[in-house]
Amino acid sequence: MDVDTNPQETAEWLESLEAVRRAAGPERAGYLLRRLATSTRYLNTVPTDEEPVYPGDLELEERIAAYDRWNAAAMITRGSRLGLGGHLATYASAAWLYEVGFNHFFHAGHDQVYFQGHASPGVYARAFLEGRLSESQLDLFRREPEGGLPSYPHPRSMPDFWQFPTVSMGLGPLNAVYQARFNRYLHNRGIKDTSRSHVWAFLGDGEMDEPESTAALTLAAREGLDNLTFVINCNLQRLDGPVRGNTRVVQELESVFTGAGWHVVKALWGREWDELLRSDELVARLGEVPDGQFQTFAASAGSYIRERLFQGLDVPYTDEDLRRVVGGSRAGHEPRKVYAAYRRALDNRGAPTVVLVQTVKGWTLGAGIEARNANHQMKKLTQDEFRALRDRLGLPVPDEALDGDLPPYLHPGPDSPEARYAAERRRDLGGPIPRRSVSHRPLPAPAEAAFRALEKGSKQPVATTMAFVRLVKDLMKEPETGRRWVPIVPDEARTFGMESLFPTAKIYSPLGQRYESVDRGLLLSYKEATDGQILLEGITEAGSMASFTAAASSYATHGEVMIPFYIFYSMFGWQRTGDQMWALADQLGRGFLVGATAGRTTMTGEGLQHADGHSQLLASANPACLAYDPAFAYEVGTIVREGLRRMYGPDGEDVFYYLTLYNEPLPQPPMPEGAEEGILRGVYRYSAGGGDAHLLASGTAIHWALAAQRLLREEYGVGVDVWSVTSWSELRRDAMTTTGVPYIRQALAGTSGPVIAVSDWMRTVPDQISPWIDRPWTSLGTDGFGLSGTREAVRRHFGVDPRSIAEAVLKAVETGRE
Repeated sequence: MDVDTNPQETAEWLESLEAVRRAAGPERAGYLLRRLATSTRYLNTVPTDEEPVYPGDLELEERIAAYDRWNAAAMITRGSRLGLGGHLATYASAAWLYEVGFNHFFHAGHDQVYFQGHASPGVYARAFLEGRLSESQLDLFRREPEGGLPSYPHPRSMPDFWQFPTVSMGLGPLNAVYQARFNRYLHNRGIKDTSRSHVWAFLGDGEMDEPESTAALTLAAREGLDNLTFVINCNLQRLDGPVRGNTRVVQELESVFTGAGWHVVKALWGREWDELLRSDELVARLGEVPDGQFQTFAASAGSYIRERLFQGLDVPYTDEDLRRVVGGSRAGHEPRKVYAAYRRALDNRGAPTVVLVQTVKGWTLGAGIEARNANHQMKKLTQDEFRALRDRLGLPVPDEALDGDLPPYLHPGPDSPEARYAAERRRDLGGPIPRRSVSHRPLPAPAEAAFRALEKGSKQPVATTMAFVRLVKDLMKEPETGRRWVPIVPDEARTFGMESLFPTAKIYSPLGQRYESVDRGLLLSYKEATDGQILLEGITEAGSMASFTAAASSYATHGEVMIPFYIFYSMFGWQRTGDQMWALADQLGRGFLVGATAGRTTMTGEGLQHADGHSQLLASANPACLAYDPAFAYEVGTIVREGLRRMYGPDGEDVFYYLTLYNEPLPQPPMPEGAEEGILRGVYRYSAGGGDAHLLASGTAIHWALAAQRLLREEYGVGVDVWSVTSWSELRRDAMTTTGVPYIRQALAGTSGPVIAVSDWMRTVPDQISPWIDRPWTSLGTDGFGLSGTREAVRRHFGVDPRSIAEAVLKAVETGRE
């Protein structure tokens, strides 16, 4: 709780506000309070005279930063000869934000750092100076087919280096919040002591326009995540122009974060502004100058600045002084001010902190690039520009080294003071960063009892969604692995039958439960706890996916294997958060994505935006995803058991599973003997019926196929075989990669007659395997938009009901006879 250090002053202010409320009403008093809360002076939070003593050797650190600036620019320029390009201006702007972190803050043992994607050349340059990357590797920047460095932070491309993919802007800040929250989750559940961990997220001011960037700010404040710091590089420019041409992004972000409950630290002006900022009039003007105009000041002559910004003010500076100060003196270019801001951020407790740092985009790269709208698209420097950069940075580069077409890489030598200092700083901070390390042990296979229960089947109607939940509930009781399951639900856990987990697993909350639940008298009452296992995220698929990503990569970020399953309305999974699932693959995440209430016809009455007929198609595009559409409970169990083996067994594959499950309660048959291989590989014959034709069906559609099989036999004397296709995409993947006979052809070997595929998906889903069917092929599906209605009526509408299937079979058989 805040301590009132001056009660008398507080009483006077309250008395004044009360007088306003009486005289002008509560709306006026509220307005004044909002203005006070969201509008602060456009000044540094830590003034120069309050800065802590800088703990490092500034002279050496400046030389290290100079080498890193040069090599980042050289790397991009050398690559540009092949048309590969890169981004010069972002790292040039943010160099000290990273260098101060590398030298004094990033603890490799327990911190996680989300680097801004476009700044990757500078991170590579630092790793080169530390001896972690070679010159030949730098020279293969953006040349991955030749073994080179990826353009951006991609863990899948550099699994020993990068931890987090961040260049899909907006996902970095969202994932950072949920990573910090997951760190607390691990600690509160007693799985790992993460009390010293800190999450740093480096972001651009333009990136904050992405809705994901600010989507979880209130969660971070609500849960008191003081283990989280955002550093937003406010260079006032996005990719093609000013972030806020007509307003001011720093004040806007300050208001947003303050309103969300964050601490805000501003680091805006360099030391050369100190004398100028003694003028209250100038401070007021700075707080009103639109960012587009201030960007112009940064690239203008001193006379222009004097006329437009300092008009009427007594400024004892020459025009050249004004050009230098206004053009480039920013807190983000001064290590002392960056250090002071970071130190203040870490000293803040009880809430997360955002550091708003002002810089010039393209700083040190010359007048043709600094603060220019087009600098994000500038991919190289000329040799004359490198000469100017050399002089500005004070680097030992002879003129003859710049006579050729390409600039050289520079390294002071492994035994130089610079290299020794950088190595010493990283040793003191636990080792190199970024670094991705996998040190966990495989998990033991769970007992078979839970799977055998599904293999036995059930005469009582059970939806496959419920079968999955029952299976996981049993697996969470396992003595060695049960506590490692992480159930994640965006909302409507009861819809998926998960309320049975509430009393035992409990819902995670760092605050515990401070209220009496309205349903406390029920057996399955709502129960929150600090050591709760369930992450009940509220109505946010994006947040749920960020939690899943944190848990799915815990084996690498924490050396602790966790088994997340994220269950959601399938329509609101891949369609809404597919970009996050791609980033999950990049981050080598492992776990189970569960698209429940799947299919375009099973959601009775819900209509167009709830009816999913395409998530299996979207999932098939992700190379790391194993997408299955099981029809029966025993298929669900078989797939989950195999997933646990592949992801968490001795080999620990970097894949994740997508299971589509249905909310239609149906009797569950026992598992046929010998079906396991077909279930896992994608297809097996479930019901032999004569072989005149072959019905391939997935998910809930197999029940329509079986009804059509009976109808054809009883009314037309036509015998068909019904095959259960558990994965169209795995069959296609096998067919595309095998050097032998594709599995789908092996399965159908020895049979004849046309093939008719049917599913609750659009026809493109089963059509994935049509090139490998060497006989007449017909596919039935649910192309188009979903609509409200009974299951039977909607299936008739799409032509996938038993009668429509039977008609398609008869037509195919008749055509074959002709």
